[in-house]
Amino acid sequence: MLGLNDNMLDWLSLEWFNLGTMRSFDWVYPLVLYALPVVPLLFLIKGLLRLKSRSKLDMAMFEGTVRWQWSSLLRFVPDVVYMLFVMLVLLALARPQRINEQVEQTAEGIDIVLVLDVSGSMELQDIKPSRLEAAKDVAINFIDGRVADRIGVVVFAGDAYSLAPLTTDYELLRESIRSIENGMIPNDGTAIGSALAVAINRMRDSNAKSKVAILISDGENTAGSLDPTMAARLAYAHQIKVYTIGIGKDGLVPYDVDANGKTLLVETQLDEKSLREISETGEGRFFRADSRDGLQEVFQNINQYEKTEVREKRFRDTYDYYQVYLKWALLLLVGWMLLKNTFMTNVLED
Repeated sequence: MLGLNDNMLDWLSLEWFNLGTMRSFDWVYPLVLYALPVVPLLFLIKGLLRLKSRSKLDMAMFEGTVRWQWSSLLRFVPDVVYMLFVMLVLLALARPQRINEQVEQTAEGIDIVLVLDVSGSMELQDIKPSRLEAAKDVAINFIDGRVADRIGVVVFAGDAYSLAPLTTDYELLRESIRSIENGMIPNDGTAIGSALAVAINRMRDSNAKSKVAILISDGENTAGSLDPTMAARLAYAHQIKVYTIGIGKDGLVPYDVDANGKTLLVETQLDEKSLREISETGEGRFFRADSRDGLQEVFQNINQYEKTEVREKRFRDTYDYYQVYLKWALLLLVGWMLLKNTFMTNVLED
């Protein structure tokens, strides 16, 4: 639909009276529209009252029938024109508008590195389908809830590697996490200190307002050349918060099923003390997750602690279209005045 400024004769288009056009408007005073059907009703009542009160004169006529002429309807033209004039004034009073609203969002994101244990013990099935698969699914859900944050992924067992750099390409991150599997690092073990060092190396030159490392592990440090507590001190020096998540249950947990269908169990113990110490040194928090729901809740808590502020600006352009209907109303008013105050009046009433 063309705007009023595009062409001075656009208002003459009958498209303004199209039902679709009417529905596309935002009406400032929509209650006025309820008066529209009342207008023809008032004119009908006025016509009936005039018909009953009209003076009658007895007169003699020649015998025969009087034929109805369609031209007799012309006497109603002035009233119809005036009725349309009133209805158009009401449309203008309802003030039709179109609003073009644009939303601009800006956010100062934070840097987050997910540090995920992929050692053999992550195959344990005390969290279904396994500790690793549960951690992957929850990590993907965590990524889905972030806005404008750069996220990276580090995996570790006996060695630590950067799987994905800090990026806002969340689809790449999701694909990277889905590709994680047990045995992808040949050297088994749990090199927590080395994994934190890789995460720190990714973020040390970052200018983000907040830098966070989220460590997910189910065991104690058994590999690597860097002590985890020392790695946490390095993180603190680079203003990186370290959240640690201890995943899994202690004691006998399911590991596999033998050829006879019997569930195999293995003894496991989480080094909670070390993980707590790492998080306290890194000014983060320690969480224990012994179920899938618990792990999901942990990530929701972290999501609240490390929330990215999104600023929103709204731009509204409002275009009024009441002038269109007001111009039509004035045109009909002029037409009505010509009909009522010229020789055409007598012609129409005869």
